[in-house]
Amino acid sequence: MKVIIPMAGRGSRLRPHTLTIPKPLLPIAGKPIVQRIVEDFHASCSEVIEEVAFVIGDFGKEVELQLEGIANLIGAKCSIYKQDLPLGPAHAIYKARESLDGPCIVAFADTLFKADFNFDTSQDGLVWVKQVDNPASFGVVKTTEDDIITDFVEKSPVFISDQAIVGIYYFRDGAYFRSQVEHLINRNIKDKGEFQITSVLELMKNLGSKFRKATIEEWLDCGNMENVLETNRRILELKENLEQLIDPSVDLYNSKIIPPCYIGPNTQIRNSVIGPFVSIGSNCSVENAVIENSVIQNEAIVRHVSMTQSMMGNQSEYAGVPKALNMGDFTFAKG
Repeated sequence: MKVIIPMAGRGSRLRPHTLTIPKPLLPIAGKPIVQRIVEDFHASCSEVIEEVAFVIGDFGKEVELQLEGIANLIGAKCSIYKQDLPLGPAHAIYKARESLDGPCIVAFADTLFKADFNFDTSQDGLVWVKQVDNPASFGVVKTTEDDIITDFVEKSPVFISDQAIVGIYYFRDGAYFRSQVEHLINRNIKDKGEFQITSVLELMKNLGSKFRKATIEEWLDCGNMENVLETNRRILELKENLEQLIDPSVDLYNSKIIPPCYIGPNTQIRNSVIGPFVSIGSNCSVENAVIENSVIQNEAIVRHVSMTQSMMGNQSEYAGVPKALNMGDFTFAKG
């Protein structure tokens, strides 16, 4: 099994945090979004994942090495492909065409999810969906009573279905899927100005491929700060009994941790109350603070504050009056 992860977008709605790193590498409960995606597939997929192919923008060598490390964590080969122009999701997938061969999972790294990926690999394909209240914002599917997909529709202003495509797909024959994406691109067939994966799926369906819908249990958005904080909260709840959330090297003095919280290696906490639903990265310093429902990245300094609903980037520093914060990397502020 191969896993293709398109992640070339910068995530403009999450600035300033995505000015220095791509959104899929933002930490949620101590791990980058894309690492959690890869590990979730590895933990629940019935097939061995042989290769993870990442489609990225011009993110630099450090990001590529980090992605290689994520693939190596599950014993998989890492492949890196570049998408220079934002021409749509099908175009992003096509950039990884050399890896589209045999059984493949395609998963966009925009969200986290809770689902069972132990599925019947003999099927032509699966499309994971979630019932939503605002289907006009999503690609959707229509299905028969036995979950065979009859229509793929991209963001229709007219109600078609409330079964939203969440961005996770399985293809039994990756090479055949690749050939149909190539057909779309070579003929410049666009929908809403981009090469859409729904157009490829509709084409394959009309040529005889049979797709079934698969239902996702939870779909956790990471599109903006509020959604990241809510997703961080939910992941902490889900992982509390499964992962080591407080590193043994944390230096805790005269402080209280209200679980669930993640606290990374070599972080010092003095005279503070942390939690619930707080993630603090490695090598941070927290002193005389009350922090809840917040995400603080690596090497940050927090002093003399009461903080909630906040995000602080790497190597940022804040000391002063209580408020909600949204600070990017390498930022210093004093109240």
